[in-house]
Amino acid sequence: MESNPIPIFSTFTSPFEGSPKMSDSSSSTRKPLSLWPGMYHSPVTHALWETRSKIFERLLDPPLDAPPQSELLTRTPSQSRMTILYNFSTDYILREQYRDPWNEVRIGKLLEDLDALAGTISVKHCSDEDSTTRPLLLVTASVDRMVLKKPISVDVDLQISGAVTWVGRSSIEIQLNVTQPATGTAEATDSVALTANFIFVARDYKTGKAAQVNRLAPETESEKLLYEAAETQYKLRKMKIRDEHKVIEIENGGINRFEALLAEGRIFCDMPALADRDSILLKDTRLENSLICQPQQRNIHGRIFGGFLMHRAFELAFSTAYTFAGMMPSFLEVDHVDFLRPVDVGDFLRFKSCVLYTERENSDQPLINVEVVAHVTRPEFRSTEVSNRFYFTFTVRPEAKAKNAGQRIRKVVPATEEEAHRIVERMDADSWQSIMHVNH
Repeated sequence: MESNPIPIFSTFTSPFEGSPKMSDSSSSTRKPLSLWPGMYHSPVTHALWETRSKIFERLLDPPLDAPPQSELLTRTPSQSRMTILYNFSTDYILREQYRDPWNEVRIGKLLEDLDALAGTISVKHCSDEDSTTRPLLLVTASVDRMVLKKPISVDVDLQISGAVTWVGRSSIEIQLNVTQPATGTAEATDSVALTANFIFVARDYKTGKAAQVNRLAPETESEKLLYEAAETQYKLRKMKIRDEHKVIEIENGGINRFEALLAEGRIFCDMPALADRDSILLKDTRLENSLICQPQQRNIHGRIFGGFLMHRAFELAFSTAYTFAGMMPSFLEVDHVDFLRPVDVGDFLRFKSCVLYTERENSDQPLINVEVVAHVTRPEFRSTEVSNRFYFTFTVRPEAKAKNAGQRIRKVVPATEEEAHRIVERMDADSWQSIMHVNH
């Protein structure tokens, strides 16, 4: 286990400037500085690079003609464990880089950092530390449900710790815990602010095919329990659960819910003057933005950084919840995210969001479920492909709700059968995820 956490410092300079590695005789063969990853000045990327520079430098220009790793190693979770520490209490500039308007940490930037740390841990686990072999290409495959357990202050030091908890043939699961001491108490259970599981898959750099990864040997009782739980989750994910979803849908009255939602939507379309003022059509909750993916947003493998995509999706989802509720939203969780296809530098990326459904039973904490779909659009080929689907859950900030006591969260209804299907399927998927996590 690493004895000391990696301190995170504010930085507005290149993370590689002044590095002794730059004076090596081999520097002339390296890629130009402008093509190196992490050039968007992330304090976390800077710190992680400095800590693991030898491993990372091999990934910048992988020796494709070198042979693959010949023998799998067995590693323990403690060998991959890494911790980073944000000195918010003493570093004013770092605090300002992460501050949101409510004196809390910007969740979007935190999502970027979680992905960066998880990626570093996966590289550390898979490295054979042999310069004569070619390294593996590691990409984010999915992110399990992240749950925010409490607000994260930007004035108190913050720590993220993670390690590999499970490996398959070519996949790696990393669990991350975000902790921040609760004000006025030293209880460890009060310090966990957010938990998340990342799944990375390994590919051979030369062939692009799935590649085997180093084995994992959990040592402590807690590590063994985490491994068993992850193994169970993996088997559940591999099962053909769509058929089970259909059963759940029928048992829960899914057909009736579908028809009821459509019937309410038809009133909006056919007799808008008679429609329920407490409801709104799904299409009227939509927002969209677009961007061209820039070199500064790429990861060490030259593809667009998964954390960047999550950051942009989160901020659009937050804006969608804000304009829908008319009150300041508060983030609760992001559901399971699959990275369906890689996004490259130069891609035209469109993010489309909508409020899929709301839960209003608890008037003190109504839930707003927002879908964000990322599309890679290629105008010259007249094509568009979905790269990611994100599902975020928000509620309303208590102080905002107190100021707008008479304002209610509306029910969302579909105008088409396709929208009705999406709503019902998402409701059932959320129920299924809840069951899986209770079992976990």
